[in-house]
Amino acid sequence: MATVTIDATNFCKRLKKLYDHWKANDSASWSNATSIAILVGATSEDLRYLKSISLQLWLFGYELPDTVMVFTKSDLHVLTSSKKVDLLKPLTEQCQQECGVQMILHAKPKDDATALMQQLLATAKEADPDSPSPHVGTLLKDDHSGKTADLFNQTFCSDSGITLTDVAPGIASLLSSKDSLEILNVKKAAMLASRVMKDFVVVKQIEEVLNKGRPVKHSKLSQLTEEVITDPSKINIKLKPENVDIAYPPVFQSGGKFDLKVGVLSDDSNLNEGVIVVSIGARYASYCANISRTFLVDPTPKQEAEYLALLSAQEKMIASLVDGAMMSSVVEAGMEVLRSKGQEHLIQKLGKNMGFGMGLELRESSNMLTSKNDGMIRAGMVFNVSIGAQGLENPDATDSKNKIYAIQIADTIVVAEAGKSNEIATNTCPRNWDKVVFKTDADEEVDTDVGIKFEDMTNGAIPMRKTLRSDDPSYKSAEQVRKEKQEELLRQKNEETLKRLTAVAGDGTGAASTSGRPTSEIVAYRSVADIPAIKDLVIQVDTKSEAVLLPIYGIHVPFHITTIKNVTSSQDHDRAFIRVTFNFGATFDPFIKSPSSIFLKELSFKSSDIRHANKTVQDIKLLRSSVLQRDKERMERATLVVQEKLISGKKVFKLPDLWIRPNFGGKGRKLPGTLEAHANGFRYSNPKNETVNVMYRNIKHAFFQPADNEVVTILHFHLINPIMLGNKKTRDVQFYTEVMEVVQTLDAGRRNAFDPDEIEEEQRERDRRNKINHEFNQFVKRVQELWERDYHELGLEFDIPFRELGFHGTPFKSAVFIMPTVNCLIELTEMPFCVVSLSDIEIINLERVGFNLKNFDMAIVFKDFSKEVMRIDAIPTKSLETIKDWLTSVKIKYYESKLNLAWKPVLKSIVDDPEGFFEQGGWEFLNMEKSDSDDEGGEEQSEDYAPSGSEEEEEDDSDDDDDSDEESVVDSDDDDGEDASEDDEGENEEGLSWEELEAEAKKSDARHRDSDSEDDRKRAGGKKRTAGGASGTATVKRRK
Repeated sequence: MATVTIDATNFCKRLKKLYDHWKANDSASWSNATSIAILVGATSEDLRYLKSISLQLWLFGYELPDTVMVFTKSDLHVLTSSKKVDLLKPLTEQCQQECGVQMILHAKPKDDATALMQQLLATAKEADPDSPSPHVGTLLKDDHSGKTADLFNQTFCSDSGITLTDVAPGIASLLSSKDSLEILNVKKAAMLASRVMKDFVVVKQIEEVLNKGRPVKHSKLSQLTEEVITDPSKINIKLKPENVDIAYPPVFQSGGKFDLKVGVLSDDSNLNEGVIVVSIGARYASYCANISRTFLVDPTPKQEAEYLALLSAQEKMIASLVDGAMMSSVVEAGMEVLRSKGQEHLIQKLGKNMGFGMGLELRESSNMLTSKNDGMIRAGMVFNVSIGAQGLENPDATDSKNKIYAIQIADTIVVAEAGKSNEIATNTCPRNWDKVVFKTDADEEVDTDVGIKFEDMTNGAIPMRKTLRSDDPSYKSAEQVRKEKQEELLRQKNEETLKRLTAVAGDGTGAASTSGRPTSEIVAYRSVADIPAIKDLVIQVDTKSEAVLLPIYGIHVPFHITTIKNVTSSQDHDRAFIRVTFNFGATFDPFIKSPSSIFLKELSFKSSDIRHANKTVQDIKLLRSSVLQRDKERMERATLVVQEKLISGKKVFKLPDLWIRPNFGGKGRKLPGTLEAHANGFRYSNPKNETVNVMYRNIKHAFFQPADNEVVTILHFHLINPIMLGNKKTRDVQFYTEVMEVVQTLDAGRRNAFDPDEIEEEQRERDRRNKINHEFNQFVKRVQELWERDYHELGLEFDIPFRELGFHGTPFKSAVFIMPTVNCLIELTEMPFCVVSLSDIEIINLERVGFNLKNFDMAIVFKDFSKEVMRIDAIPTKSLETIKDWLTSVKIKYYESKLNLAWKPVLKSIVDDPEGFFEQGGWEFLNMEKSDSDDEGGEEQSEDYAPSGSEEEEEDDSDDDDDSDEESVVDSDDDDGEDASEDDEGENEEGLSWEELEAEAKKSDARHRDSDSEDDRKRAGGKKRTAGGASGTATVKRRK
């Protein structure tokens, strides 16, 4: 009990609500009781729902066994063990101040508590001294056991001089309407139940049984499901196992045996294909939620009509749960739907109730949804709306077990305030018809005794019942599903972008930012009398006045140090030259205030004293650096948001030996410090009395990164408003510790892998890593509990990175390993830190994506277009599919491109004309596939076009020449003119000598070389060379 603490604020708020309800409904619900005595006996391993235990859980947050509470109009007496008295002591003072009720604690002795029990009885009688038999309210139906229970019954029930009345209706009415924290617990229980139903029962159990046909008992399925509920991490749900439990053992029913009562036990018969009814009840922080689903295998049209009618009736009942309505009206609304659907026979098959109220009790008996209950519905109530019909008949079923069936649909509903829609807390698991139906391919079943050869059976050619996924017309690959989701995201993203940009249109970008001090503050001396008198005409530095005195025309002219932009010195033989450059231009505040004035740009001085010149330049630079640093720090502090003061908690959680990044700065050795979790914020301090406070309300994201593959374990906080750390403004604060010690091997040789010292050293490192991770994990759990209890409206939660989704990249200068979390994309190991909130991202463009590239880049465009686009470069291509799947899962629109884009002009054009951007398709201009298809169309058109002088024409010409040659050969006998000319040529050729023939050949070769060089020059601008190379394209055929 030492680690248990009770929320005093919550206790006082609820205790006051109890007394107010008691006083307002004294006779109606509390049976005119002048005092109330509530007993809780010994603990039991059985799952029990008792109003006395529920009242304790509601007040204290814990069950206190062997405890008696006696309420009077002014006092609260508690009889319990000494350890529980120590636990309750911190509540007494605040109870008196806020509730006006004196809380009196009685420590029960170990031997005999009769005297104290008699004292409680006397207190109850004193509450109504005028009555001979005072009315003492208690819970008559609650059955407790143990020594304390026996002593209570002996004292209060047997001839005690009092009249016991039942106050169960008053407590039930008190606990009916839930506050925000109670509703949050119900939603977590409902989320657990619906996720178990969807991700485990349907996917891993029912589908596996139907696909493989293996027999599994109902009781076995119930046991497996219970193990998942009590350990949510098995289906990747981040709920603490110590906070969750079953509301009742999970129920599986099929094969014609159905009982739709809550909490019936699953029998040992096997799960049967037909109608399957599954009910799951889960608890979180003792608050209950319930869900029931009916799954149908190869249903008939009659079963479909009945299911849809019951579903419509349930939806109507949910809509009828409004603040101020009677519970009987909800039942009547459901029955009216069944009548309108022509399913009157279902009304006779319905159960005694159609739902009930829930909370700390699984069934609130006073809030049953029946036709006779005229109780009032109030906002904040939680109902299990359950509609089920059993004993339905299917006479045409081939399997005798499927001739009788039942249908049940149940969900957990949170009643909203007037004018708002109720919330279906178990909506994670769908109940639509297409989501609860399983169909088998009965037409493909083949009798294995007919038409199958022995060779086919031995070769594995036995007909299978299931078909390939590719044969299913409704099957979609992962890439197709991803594309469909991205197309839907495109429509949403374009609408969001247009709405956001048009909303801020006309605001303008504002004037250009200026740097430096305002003009009124740039004053070196208030009057001429303040200028120090200097005899020598040399440059002087006045550190006190932050001024530099420059000799101009025989007098010293003062210049404030902030007016000087730069000062340099150079040396030429025995002389030194000092060059002073001044600030001026659009970024200088005095220039903006007085644009018509004349500003000095530069001054140069010559000095024969080189040492003095160098010292002067050094003094000016030192003064300028210190003043600018101080002004920068002052400006940063001026923009800081004032933080609330740290409130020291009654119980402070500490995590020692932590380093901080960024560090405090300053000189001296850096020392580790301690991180403390107080009531409203963290405080980090070290032995040098350096402290920093991080308030809970200023935390935007919190991260816990255990040392899995790194050398450090990290707690990192990304803040809403920046804070000063040392003399720097930062939005990220990190606390870490190293899990590996720095070890230097003295021997230069290699160490054996089986060296005992090496093995022992590795074991020490593992132990140290596990110890540090455990300490951090415990600290995170305690802080998380504090946040959920006191700051649940902030929604703070420690995010743990998903290492399996991580990838390497370069967001700044060095390559790092970047990991996604639930809400962010982070890199926390190296500085500068990279924390990108997913809610701030507009789109992501994956650039330089190609088949022949090993890396690609990621451009992150923020919703605030004034922010510069963030780039993560050099991401390995093997991470591309993982990144695309992750982006689709978190509903972020992405594109792919082959080149890097210049984003500044793109964003500027979007901001200037958002309507035009939307009309032209919005972000679809980044769609690489669409542009590629346009390019392919252009290429097809270009292929149809053949330019003149191309290779094809040349080949055609050569073919024509060949044809003409061939034709000339064939037609030569018929063409006398040609024969005559040829004979003349032959005669001329016979008259030439060898010398003449050789000269003629040389001339011909020269002509060919000239024509070839001319052809080469013409082809130099062409796309292709001809097949003939430099010898031309003409085809020469030898005559036969």
